[in-house]
Amino acid sequence: MIEVTKGGVRLHLFIQPKSSKNEIVGSHNGLLKIKITAPPVDGKANEGLIAFLSDYFDLPKRDITIIRGDTGRQKTVELLGVSEQFVREKLKL
Repeated sequence: MIEVTKGGVRLHLFIQPKSSKNEIVGSHNGLLKIKITAPPVDGKANEGLIAFLSDYFDLPKRDITIIRGDTGRQKTVELLGVSEQFVREKLKL
């Protein structure tokens, strides 16, 4: 679910687009499940995910990158400039 990298942390996610609200649900098959209101059309769910993570972790959008899974529900997202401890505290893990 959380992987430490040289510049920050990578999150392994399962995304549920077109939900009623943006929220972090919890663990799902070893991945962190996040619901996003944006539909999975023309990259809108990816944009919605980055915007949500930016607000949630109080990071600029430029510090959040989708590394893997652009078109799928399983994604790997890198957060630059944060520690594993910070992410675990924010996620209450």
